[in-house]
Amino acid sequence: MSSEETDIEYPGFAHLLLESMANGVFTVDKTGKITSFNPAMRRITGYSPEEIIGHTCSMIGFDLCCGRSCPAGIRECRILQKGSIDGKECFLRHKNGHDIPVLKSARLFRDHAGEIAGVVETVMDMSELYKARQEAEEASRKLGEIHRFDRIIGKSDAMQKLFVALKAATSSDATILINGESGTGKELVAGAIHYNSRRKERPFVTVNCSALSESLLESELFGHVRGAFTGAIRDRIGRFEEAEEGTLFLDEIGEISPYIQVKLLRVLQEREVERVGDSKKRKIDIRIITATNKDLKKLVDEGLFREDLYYRLKVFPIHVPPLRERKTDIPILTTHFIGIQNEKTGKTIMGVTQPAMRLLLDHNWPGNVREIENAIEHAFVLCENSHIDMVDLPVEIRQAEFRAGVHEVMPAEVRQIPKCKNLTKERLIDVLEKSGWNKAEAGRRLFVSRAAIWKYMKKWAIPMKQPL
Repeated sequence: MSSEETDIEYPGFAHLLLESMANGVFTVDKTGKITSFNPAMRRITGYSPEEIIGHTCSMIGFDLCCGRSCPAGIRECRILQKGSIDGKECFLRHKNGHDIPVLKSARLFRDHAGEIAGVVETVMDMSELYKARQEAEEASRKLGEIHRFDRIIGKSDAMQKLFVALKAATSSDATILINGESGTGKELVAGAIHYNSRRKERPFVTVNCSALSESLLESELFGHVRGAFTGAIRDRIGRFEEAEEGTLFLDEIGEISPYIQVKLLRVLQEREVERVGDSKKRKIDIRIITATNKDLKKLVDEGLFREDLYYRLKVFPIHVPPLRERKTDIPILTTHFIGIQNEKTGKTIMGVTQPAMRLLLDHNWPGNVREIENAIEHAFVLCENSHIDMVDLPVEIRQAEFRAGVHEVMPAEVRQIPKCKNLTKERLIDVLEKSGWNKAEAGRRLFVSRAAIWKYMKKWAIPMKQPL
């Protein structure tokens, strides 16, 4: 392209470039007055070029410029001394008076004689990123609140023992093994330990070990380098590195393969990881918390879990009791979940009726706290009154009541003692022992009501309480 063509076409091209840029661009002359203002600046600030050209940049009101408030004149502008600024996060004042978060850069430009002619500045609107940051901070704050000790509901003796163990766990970096049935809240316990420890400002990373195959779990935990396997198109850090200075929570640890067990043992021993396909070892500083609903000692005895890894994991074991062992907490949990559902649905349910509470207390809760939470949510769908009643509860909880009502349609002489095929005194005592002498549970196992169990016990002179 000739110099003549350049002189003719370039100014038009430069104007088009500035007009099409998503970032704001404006220039000021050596007196500090704005000389150009592209459309993106109009969108960001609310000022039109006609309103702002000829005024100083103090009209835009940057709150920080080179570490100080925006000056009133060009002579005070520190860009003159520094020559440039790069990626300075600050706020400008919108025409309507509110502040806009922006990322600002600036450069001096000089004339042919080398004299300062002015400054060109670019502005990137950071509103969306700023909003996302605020949301992330709010989510982090709420996550910390969710994992407070007082979010773990319970006043029973079993839960008091758990709280003592949790407080001890937060004051050290010992590896924790949380054992408990499905639905007892093991992840909530792990989060409470992290968010009350010295690592609370660092990441809390969770991995469900049962959800991934061996090869995927290896890559998820340790990361990989480009080309390590088909589909590895770029380097990827693993969860161990992602949790640096924080906590890695490995749920369902009893599901990992022997190969992953060996690699995990090495991490616990050496505190370093090696990405898949790489030979470089990387030091890590993390706390490891694991959880399982299995009996790891039994798996060790069966040769399915490494004994040395087992003892490395259970430096500080914590047992989360099942709901059936802390039924005194059921009314508290019920009130808690009713409050949550009221907030979600806009309803104003006050509680549960006495018959409904009796069913809740009699139920064995194989799904533990998660099951009672779901039961209350189910009841909210059906309940049209101020209190949840029996008919609002899930059918599996109401089954005992249904069985109790079967004999009510029979003649009195027949329903005095409901029939239970092949039931003997010896069999009833055996079922009572297996049920912990809980009549409601014995009734569920024999498919009769609790009242029927009492009548059989009276008939056969079986003690109402477990013999010492």
